Amino acid sequence: MKPAPSRSRKRLGGNLWRYLIIRFLLIFPTIFILVTLVFVLMRTTGDPITAALGDRLSADQLAERIAAAGYDRPIFVQYFEYLGQVFTGDFGTTLSDNRPVIEVLFVYGAATLELAFYALVVAFAVGVPLGMVAAYFRDKVPDAFLRVFAIIFYAVPVYFAGMLMKLVFSVWLKVLPVSGRGTTNTELEMQLLEGKTGIYLWDALRIGDPGILGDVLSHAVLPGLTLGLLTAGIFLRLVRTNVIGTLATDYVDAARSRGVSEYQLVRKHAYRPALIPIITVMGLQIALLLGGAVLTETTFEWKGLGFQLTEYLQARDFVAVQGIVVLLAVIVAVTNFIVDVIAVLIDPRVRY
Repeated sequence: MKPAPSRSRKRLGGNLWRYLIIRFLLIFPTIFILVTLVFVLMRTTGDPITAALGDRLSADQLAERIAAAGYDRPIFVQYFEYLGQVFTGDFGTTLSDNRPVIEVLFVYGAATLELAFYALVVAFAVGVPLGMVAAYFRDKVPDAFLRVFAIIFYAVPVYFAGMLMKLVFSVWLKVLPVSGRGTTNTELEMQLLEGKTGIYLWDALRIGDPGILGDVLSHAVLPGLTLGLLTAGIFLRLVRTNVIGTLATDYVDAARSRGVSEYQLVRKHAYRPALIPIITVMGLQIALLLGGAVLTETTFEWKGLGFQLTEYLQARDFVAVQGIVVLLAVIVAVTNFIVDVIAVLIDPRVRY
């Protein structure tokens, strides 16, 4: 017969499920608060019809459009109606180009998620190894240099870094394209592809043309580097701090007393524990990446949600702006929950 599970194990499992359920339920008030804030901020400028079309319609036409859209009703009525629409997936119709906002979100959201993926790859590829190097050479010249590197990339504005990248690699060296997601031929192939996802890397792999795949990747290098290096600075400092902390633990001291080299201690004993804080802060980094994507996409004309958001802001299309901001808030809230689940599976201490 199998031994009965101990009370401590049962209590541990109960704590885990209670923690996950609470974290999941917190998604809904978070989204509710964000939706309310966005609605209130958008309405402080007046009704969306007047903001977007006030200078192009006569007074009678404007009044007719406002009444038809229901913006002449009390603000609380509009608010509760908007809440009902959001929770049924209806974000309204854009005023500037008369498109369902949900269609805009799907068409341009794929591009933003692809850019965030490239940025995360850069952040991990640069930040984690350099953080380990900084910890290995702690309090020495390489460590000081890398810490300055991390501070600079975290502090430099995204648009300035993007312009600098374009100047060096596109204008001076002429080795990378200056903007866009692909050449005219690539864009045409993507539009004609059946069942396209909007994620150019995946669609290029489906097409199977090495030229198109190379073109997609070359256009992604500068935007991905610009946004990724911002997060790489954060990862570098996190890894450095946690590797140094792990190297000071008793079990590492025991391994060091047995003659294990400092390199092996960093690579084998301190590497994995240093990744835990990166996982736990990943949700915050997703929010940072989505915020940085607005400026990065505008700088490189990468036609994602950030680029489209600036277009709608210039057109004063507050219906579209409201829908995009709400979607980004939902993505951040759901991502934070997923990160919490991963963190609690990796590090049991998070459950308490």
